Formats: sequence, structure tokens, C-alpha cells
Amino acid sequence: MYKLFSPYKLGNIELKNRVVMAPMTRCRAIGNIPNELQANYYEQRSSAGLIITEGTSPSPNGLGYARIPGIFNESQVAGWKKTTDAVHGKGGKIFIQFMHAGRMGHQHNLPKGAEVIAPSAIAASGQMYTDNEGMQDLPVPRAMTAEDLIHTRKEFMKSSINAITAGFDGVELHGANGYLLEQFLSPMSNQRNDEYGGTIENRCRFVLEVVESVGKAIGMDKVAIRLSPYGVNGGMTPYPEINDTYSYLASNLDRLGILYIHLVDHSAMGAPEVPIEIKQTIREKMRNTLILAGGYSKETAERDLQNGLADLIAFGKPFISNPDLVERMMNDWPLNTDWDFNTFYSADAKGYNDYPPYKVI
Repeated sequence: MYKLFSPYKLGNIELKNRVVMAPMTRCRAIGNIPNELQANYYEQRSSAGLIITEGTSPSPNGLGYARIPGIFNESQVAGWKKTTDAVHGKGGKIFIQFMHAGRMGHQHNLPKGAEVIAPSAIAASGQMYTDNEGMQDLPVPRAMTAEDLIHTRKEFMKSSINAITAGFDGVELHGANGYLLEQFLSPMSNQRNDEYGGTIENRCRFVLEVVESVGKAIGMDKVAIRLSPYGVNGGMTPYPEINDTYSYLASNLDRLGILYIHLVDHSAMGAPEVPIEIKQTIREKMRNTLILAGGYSKETAERDLQNGLADLIAFGKPFISNPDLVERMMNDWPLNTDWDFNTFYSADAKGYNDYPPYKVI
């Protein structure tokens, strides 16, 4: 039997297999409130051992994209409860991913009173889609003050409590893909001259403080993080001390007792490959669970589970058009690769929860 389909104990959580549904932004939360579409979409995919939701903002300031969900008010908590009830009703487990977009956002996508903030006043490269004005250049963010850092940590804490109230099994912090937490890690986006900038220790400080704060709020056994060394989203580029940065970060995440590290390699999408040495270093330093993601097939997933490089394997795009991805892989049924790219980030059910399961003739 494939190890990929064997049960796994994630902390105190029993997973029915080692297949993880990776977080993917889908932009269906009208008014930033999750709805029945999300509930049905994740319920369809609940045969995964673990589902990680699309990026969900813990703060009005973090809602950088059009129609992404939040988890900072009562309506959002109630909306997400529909999803967790649906997934749990099918025997699934589900974590919410906290994605504060930081500088990867646009004012047109934010509610009144919110603003684009980041470690330093350095704009990300590229453009952002807005529903009112179409594509717009990414703006120069406001550099966060000491008071902003405290306030943002409190937002993460409050939203983590909201997530547990909404029925989630845990929280994954998005420290990847060029969003706020990674913006602190990289000297490309963090040019502060206080205790949160400059050295590796300083650039990791805010991330570790957020992890520790969320752990105090809901228990470290429910806290995880996603990382993407060598990712290039928003103009991020590798830097000389990148390997040392992630080695230091992994050691301290392990020291805090974080539940898992979710390490994504974006080379399948054109980014530089994450060196095997980095994966091995994080594997060695992380005593708890390591999830790997990035262009995996059933065969390559099994390889890295068998050789001990990973405990769980996350699949992204295949879950879009294969709600029954686990069953298809278990039974060697063909995968549906007929993705409709035009509907990846649209607002309705088309291209979202209308992909059918495999029919056995």
C-alpha cells in the first residue's frame, strides 16, 4: 500500500491519509464573507487527509486581493462555520490559512479605513486586479510603526480565536509567496533600521512573535506556517543569506513547538528550485511535521514520503479540477487536467465547484 494513503497523526489530529489540499486563492468571498460556495467546494474535497483553506485575512489591512475572505468579524466567523461543518460532516480535517497581504494589495480592494502596510515603504513589483478599476500598479505601502506591529500581532491572535470558534482544526500562517510575514524575512522588502530589520535574527523577529502570540491564544498544537524560500512573487528574489535565514527560522519554529512547517517549492511555476539542502536542513531541525508542496505527482509524493524527506504532501492545482483527487490517485483513475484558467479567480460557481468526480463505467 502506498504510504501516501496511510493514516497519519498530526499532533492530536488523526488524518485519514497523507494527502493535503494546498491553499489556493479563489476569490469567491463576496464582501469578504465566505458563503455556501466555499462550503460546497471544500466539502467536495474532504477526502483529503487535511484541507488548508485559501488565504484568509486576519485584518482589514490584509485584504489585498478582490473578494478574498477574512476572519476578523462575526459575519466571517459565521460564514466559515458553514465550511467547517460541511468538511467535518464528511470526516475531513481543515485548517484555515491566515494571509495578510501586506504590500501585495491595493487600496481599491480594502474596506474603508484600511490601508496597505508593510515592513518598509517599498512597492512590490507587478499589478493587482481590482473589481472597480481593473488592473492597477501595486502601490508604495506605508511602513509599519512600532504601534502597527503590536496591533497586527493582536489581530492575528484575535482572528486565531475566531478561527477556532468557527470550527477550524488549526491555523496555518502564510509566511510565503511574498506576503506580509515573508516581507519581514527578506532584505528585499525589509529595510528597517530597528530591531525588526537588518540581521537575520531581527528580520525573523516579527514572524516568530506572531507564531508565539497565536500559540498563546489557541495552543501551539494548532499553529503551523507555510514558507517559500526562493519564491519570486511580487519581486522577491533570493539573497546571499537566504539559506542561513531559513535555517535560523526553522530552528526557532521548532523551539516554539509549532505543529508543522509547510514548505513550498514554486519551481514548477518558473521560480528557482528550492535546493535539496534547504529541504533537508528544515527536515533535520523540525521535530514535528513537515509538509512539502510543489508540482508533486502520486509517484514523486510517495518517493519523498518513503525517503523521509516529508511527512505529508500537498497538492494544489490538481484539486481544482479533481474534487475526488484522493480516490483518483488511489484507484489509478485518470486525472482531469482540463482546467479553465479564466475561472480561477472569478466570482461564481463556474470553474469552482462544478468539476465532476470520476465516473466508473
